[in-house]
Amino acid sequence: MLQQLFSSATSYGRAARFLIVGATSYGVQVAVMKIASEVIGLGTNTAFSVSFICSSATHYLLNRFWALPSARADSWRQAREYLGTVAISYLINIGVFRLCLDIIGLTKIWATAVAVPPSTVVVFLLLNYRVFRAAAAGEARKS
Repeated sequence: MLQQLFSSATSYGRAARFLIVGATSYGVQVAVMKIASEVIGLGTNTAFSVSFICSSATHYLLNRFWALPSARADSWRQAREYLGTVAISYLINIGVFRLCLDIIGLTKIWATAVAVPPSTVVVFLLLNYRVFRAAAAGEARKS
């Protein structure tokens, strides 16, 4: 799978766009986390969850329509698969967030920052090879 990822210019482009989307989504998450926890005064887990939802919405829209364009016609199934991927990502993120906050003693913003990278590889692989997979050569010609 990793060999396939780095075997073509198209794959490199998809990976680069995915990283740009990730950085944008991360910016949304940190900004919303800061506003939700410090301005609005939401509790830590609630603020993290709200920021995660906003970040995930940004992530889905940018990936679906720009970074990882897909030839799949089953949009509802694709959306459900994306939500499953988000659930996996959330579990990884909240686990690392709480570990960094409770055990390591990082601030909420730093714990949020550290929580993002561990799930990035898993999410990229799931999105690139399952949810938003590129059309195979034969499929691309049919579209």
